[in-house]
Amino acid sequence: MYNRTIPDQNTFRKAYEAYALVRVLIARDMETTLEEKLKFLSSRPIVKGRVKDFESYYKKYLQLLQKDPSCSHSLCITDVIGIRIVCPFFEDLAIVEQCLKGNFEVVEVERKGSDYSFKEFGYESIHFLIKIPEALIKRRGDCGLEVMEIQIRTILQDAWAEVEHELVYKAAFTPFDEPMKRKLAALNASLSLADTVFQEVRTYQRRLNGELEKRRDSFFKKIEASIDIPLFAHEKLNKPLHHPRKKTSRDGAALVPASQDLPESNSIDELLLTALYAHNEHRFTEAIAFYTAILNKEPKNTIASLIYKHRGMASFACSHYDDAIEDFTRSLELNGESYKAVYFRGIVKTVLQQYLDAIEDFTLSLKINPYQAFCRYRRGQAYYHLDDLPQALADCETALALEPGSQSIRRFQKLLLDKLQR
Repeated sequence: MYNRTIPDQNTFRKAYEAYALVRVLIARDMETTLEEKLKFLSSRPIVKGRVKDFESYYKKYLQLLQKDPSCSHSLCITDVIGIRIVCPFFEDLAIVEQCLKGNFEVVEVERKGSDYSFKEFGYESIHFLIKIPEALIKRRGDCGLEVMEIQIRTILQDAWAEVEHELVYKAAFTPFDEPMKRKLAALNASLSLADTVFQEVRTYQRRLNGELEKRRDSFFKKIEASIDIPLFAHEKLNKPLHHPRKKTSRDGAALVPASQDLPESNSIDELLLTALYAHNEHRFTEAIAFYTAILNKEPKNTIASLIYKHRGMASFACSHYDDAIEDFTRSLELNGESYKAVYFRGIVKTVLQQYLDAIEDFTLSLKINPYQAFCRYRRGQAYYHLDDLPQALADCETALALEPGSQSIRRFQKLLLDKLQR
C-alpha cells in the first residue's frame, strides 16, 4: 500500500492542458454535428458540450487511483469531452439513441438509474461512449483521447441530475435520515411521473392532430365536389348548376351513443378522438352522436364552439345542410372570433345557391381574419354566380396574392378572364 506511486499534479496539469484548446474545438464541432444530425426531430433536442476542467479531472483520477492503483488515467476517465443531449419527451430518447448508433462507432452503452427501486433516488440517463470521429481528429489534431461521452436525458431527468449533482455528488453527501430519503425519492418519482404524463399528452396530441388532418382533407374534398366540380363542369358544358338539397333532421335516437360504444374514461378528450375516428371513416351518424355526447357534458364555451364546428362539418359531409348551418351558427355565437365557423356556413349556403347570404358570411369571416385566401376565392365564386365578374376577379386576384401556388384559384382566374373578354 505504501509503495504506490504518487502522481505529480504539475506534471499531470502540463500534459492535460497541452490538449486543452483542441479538446474544446472538438467538443464544439461535435455539438454542431449532433445538432445537424438531429434537426429532423420536431422537438429539437438541446445539445450541450463541455470539456472537464483539470481540477475535476485530477480529483476524479485520484478517486479512481485509490480504488485501483493500476488505473491508467487515459483509459479510466472517459468523459473528459462530454456531450449532453436533452430531449423534451421520452420517445425522443430512443430516436436519438438509434441516431447515435447509426452515425458513430459506439464503444459502450450504459443506462444509469434503470435498476433503481421506487424507494431510491438517483438520476436516470443513457450514457454512450463513442470513438472520437476520425474526421474531427484530422481537422483539429490529436487530443490525447480515444473516446468521448454522450449523455441522453429528458429535460426533467436533466433538471434532477443537475440538482442531485449539487446536493449529493459535489457535497459528498448521502442522506442517512429516512424521512429525507423518502422526500428525495418522492421528488424523483414525481419528476418521472411528469415525464410519463408529458409523453401521454404528446401521444394524444399526435393522434388528435392526425385525425384532424384527415378530417380537414375529407371536408375540403366534399367542398370541391359540391362547388368546384359543378362550377367548371357548368362552364365546359354550359349546363345549369344543380345542387340536390337534403332537408334532413337528426334522429334523436341516434344522437346518444350506446354505453358500450363510449370510451372507458368517457372524458371529453377520448370522446373527441373517438368522434374523429368515426368521422374520418365516414361513419358520420356515429361521429355526430359522439360530438353530441360531448356537448351534453356542457363544456365551456370555447370547447363547445369547437365541437359544434366539428359536428357541423360531419352534418355537411352527409349533406344535412340545414343541420350544418345550425351548428356553424351556434359555434359562432359561442365564439365570436370563430372565422372558420362562419366561413363554413358560407360554404353550405353556396352549395344551397344562397349566394347573397354566402357573401355576407364570407365577408364576416374576412372581417375577423382578412388573410384567408380560400375565403376570398369562395366569395369570388359567389359573386361570379351573381354575374358580378369584376368583384369576382378582384377577390380571385387577392386570393392569388395570398396563395400564388393554388391551381384551383388560377383556374378560376382563367375562367373569369375568358368570360370578361367575350
